[in-house]
Amino acid sequence: MARPKTVHTCAECGASAPKWQGQCPGCGAWNTLVETVAVPAAARFETVAGARSQVTLLASVRAQENARIATGIEEFDRVLGGGLVAGGVVLLGGDPGIGKSTLLLQACAALGAARRTLYVTGEESVEQVALRAQRLSLVNAPVELLAEVELEAIVAAINATRPEIVVVDSIQTVFTGTLASAPGSVAQVRECAAQLTRLAKQRGVVVVFVGHVTKEGAIAGPRVLEHIVDTVLYFEGDPHSSFRLVRAIKNRFGAANELGVFGMTERGLKGVGNPSALFLSQHHAEIPGSAIVATLEGSRPLLVEIQALVDPVQGGMPRRLAVGLDPQRLALLLAVLHRHGGVETAGYDVFVNAVGGVRIQEPAVDLAVLLAIESSIKNRPLPAKSLVFGEVGLAGEIRPVQRGQERIREAAKLGFRTVVIPTANRPKHGVDGVTIVTVDRVDEALRALRDA
Repeated sequence: MARPKTVHTCAECGASAPKWQGQCPGCGAWNTLVETVAVPAAARFETVAGARSQVTLLASVRAQENARIATGIEEFDRVLGGGLVAGGVVLLGGDPGIGKSTLLLQACAALGAARRTLYVTGEESVEQVALRAQRLSLVNAPVELLAEVELEAIVAAINATRPEIVVVDSIQTVFTGTLASAPGSVAQVRECAAQLTRLAKQRGVVVVFVGHVTKEGAIAGPRVLEHIVDTVLYFEGDPHSSFRLVRAIKNRFGAANELGVFGMTERGLKGVGNPSALFLSQHHAEIPGSAIVATLEGSRPLLVEIQALVDPVQGGMPRRLAVGLDPQRLALLLAVLHRHGGVETAGYDVFVNAVGGVRIQEPAVDLAVLLAIESSIKNRPLPAKSLVFGEVGLAGEIRPVQRGQERIREAAKLGFRTVVIPTANRPKHGVDGVTIVTVDRVDEALRALRDA
């Protein structure tokens, strides 16, 4: 029997090469080519006569606001931008055991009361799903189950039952018989996701994919998988902790970088109404090395505690470790602190942590990191109920951040009395009960701390 012809496909961009090579010829990524079976294009790609789209003038198109389908879980709706959209495709990724299937089963149970919902499980049997539903007290939930991994059977079930919401758990287990490669391969994931996406657009069905992640934390399979879907969500947090974060990386129907906060309980995932309290440690007294920053996650301001520990080197090279923050940004801030603040850290180990397992990407945390490090070195705590935010430049200047007034209002609601902010972020009208301290440079911020 003749050996089937194979090609090597890039897991990042989908480009193909006749033989393996270290670097992808399409996107230049290294070690991303995976061997797959070459299959000629099937008849499904042939265009039906008269079915081609027509050129349309933009001014003649009537834009319509997409109606939202509420899932019944407030934090999940927030991350989605207000709810699901008919014809939308959502990709939810995360580490094993973090709660992806639990969250979607809860959402399906809430949606099933008013809309026909189909839960396709490719990794578990219907009995295993029923056991999870029993633990979540969702035994009587009006959700239809289908244990199937063949794409053609899934499409046939969708056409027969005509559900409004379909959950596929997970897309890496689905395969199509038109391809000879194994389930989970680049070609299979790309083709199955593309066909289900076309079905969602044609029928107006909401399709939610569960995606596996690699050891690096990225969704497994071709990178094109994240391009063809409308919304990409990532589960974050320690699986051993009781708290979970769901972050929107991409959203065609809402704001990206929106954040939902959940607590894992015996009855499943529950939304956290006041997430700022989650990321603030409850200290009985003021402690050195702690600063509170107001960060912005999508449209939501969150207050997060930044802790710094500066300790003399016990031998060898000084260590710089950042948890929840960019380590390269920490090295940059230490250089600015030395050059423009006169604080020497060459003989110290510096450890910085964002409390609660949250990951902060925006530069508004810069000033809080510097003041926490200074507080730890001098062993002098910051004033009680004080808040800090601001971006630090290489020249030592404190730059403004977006939506500063919303951050101050969030601090005022939680009882903070003093805020140290960039001068350009000073609100036109003061906030009741809050003393606003504005600074332009790093040395000014350090003096404000020392004089407090």
